[in-house]
Amino acid sequence: MQNRNLKTSIAACLLGIGLSLSPMMLSAKTILVLGDSISAAYGMQLQQGWVQLLQKRLEQQYPKKHKVVNASVSGETTSGAVARLDKLLHNYKPDIVLIELGGNDGLRGQPPQLIQKNLATLLQQSQKAKATVIVLGMKIPPNYGTAYSQAFEKNYAVVCKQYKVACMPFFLEGIAGNKKLMQADLVHPNAKAQSILLNNAYPYIKGAL
Repeated sequence: MQNRNLKTSIAACLLGIGLSLSPMMLSAKTILVLGDSISAAYGMQLQQGWVQLLQKRLEQQYPKKHKVVNASVSGETTSGAVARLDKLLHNYKPDIVLIELGGNDGLRGQPPQLIQKNLATLLQQSQKAKATVIVLGMKIPPNYGTAYSQAFEKNYAVVCKQYKVACMPFFLEGIAGNKKLMQADLVHPNAKAQSILLNNAYPYIKGAL
């Protein structure tokens, strides 16, 4: 009888421990954000940016903090990110890689074929490192010409389909063209827009968690 009671107590104790550990505590993830000025909080304090707001939201919604690493650099291009990614993957070993790039390539008139090649390389390297990839697509102003704009936007759909990754067609949806949500240069979202950027990206991020 004593042995039976002891086994029952041990089982109850183990069950209690199991219930106290939520699934998220058992699978905390590192999210690497690889972006340009939009994700680097250009023109504002870093804590105002959408990436920092993402960290705060994750801390509020889950019992154990997911780690968000912001490796975004103002002015970054897809070529620059390709040069940096291998070291970032080695140093941080992310579970999720979020790519927000291409805008600077487009504004500089880089060939769409080069942009697509670089995006493909970023996806390949990330997947080789066993990371789930999310792509936040971009669009460029219409004054670059219809043919170039369409080819630029198509890059995201092509590589995301090829590598079977989640892709948001336009990260600045609901922000671009709204002067109240843009800085004076009409290129970078302002502080008021950061929560919208987070809301745009969050469904994709939450799905990857």
